[in-house]
Amino acid sequence: MNIGVDAAALGMSNAVTAFSGNVNSGYWNPAGLMQLENSEAALMHASYFANIAQYDYAGYAKKIDDRSAWGVSLIRFGVDDILNTTQLIDSEGNIDYNRISLFSTADYGLTFSYARRPTLIEGLRYGVNAKVIRRIIGDFANSWGFGFDFGLQYEKDNWYYGIMLRDITTTYNVWAIDEDKYNAIKDAVAGQNQEPPESTEITLPKAQLGIARKFEFHYDYTLLAAVNLNMQFARTNDLIASDAVSIDPALGLEFGYTDLVFLRAGVGNFQNVEQIDGSKKVNFQPNIGLGFKYKGIQVDYALTDLGDQSAALYSNIFSVKVDLSIFQ
Repeated sequence: MNIGVDAAALGMSNAVTAFSGNVNSGYWNPAGLMQLENSEAALMHASYFANIAQYDYAGYAKKIDDRSAWGVSLIRFGVDDILNTTQLIDSEGNIDYNRISLFSTADYGLTFSYARRPTLIEGLRYGVNAKVIRRIIGDFANSWGFGFDFGLQYEKDNWYYGIMLRDITTTYNVWAIDEDKYNAIKDAVAGQNQEPPESTEITLPKAQLGIARKFEFHYDYTLLAAVNLNMQFARTNDLIASDAVSIDPALGLEFGYTDLVFLRAGVGNFQNVEQIDGSKKVNFQPNIGLGFKYKGIQVDYALTDLGDQSAALYSNIFSVKVDLSIFQ
């Protein structure tokens, strides 16, 4: 749930908390759903770690009336067709390749979003997410989890401000482990396996603060500049770190021409990485992207992990967003 959705947002290093205003706002900031004109749908696919892992997303959102909107989205991150060799050697010590089977491990995130515009403050929007988390590791273990997000946006004179509070109630995942299958693995490699893990997994709250400004030139050209402060309430390797809070800044730019063609760039994921000699080095992740929009259909592309600044491999990300009113 931390990777992100929408190639347009990823091309700007996720610095979209303040101005996100389409179907993908259900992930970035549910308050942005109030900027929908009608109804929208979105799809995204990305491959990670040399196509070993697949990341997919689908979303739908619709405006209810002038002061409310709703949306739903589904994320799946999975590795499929993993070889299960735990039964490769039979009870007599013989290798039998017919005993090899396949399994998948996958995480699912189902999010229901609701947004509303209050009557007292012009330009203010708020939204909430209710999340259901499902995690499956073959027949070995599975879990269910639940959590909530809350978001605010405020817009005035081409300035955008946003706050996104993720997992505000702390998201809990409760695991069920198949003891028989676990014990079979432990017997296969005697003395090398730990006891079954804890059955409860906790995701602590996080906060994202954003500000953005949109500039227009000669009616045809636009420039959107955005900054995000991504905060975790613990000491991490982020650029700014303390025992109370750690902050990872992100910067994003989007250049647009006649609301038809978009070029994007961003930099984020600033981390203090300890080197072999004990010194610290600041690593970061630059992203680039481009997009095309025509008659309510928008196709976006992003390239992440440029310059090998992080441990992950390059990722090519594609997404499409459709204004469903074009079919009416």
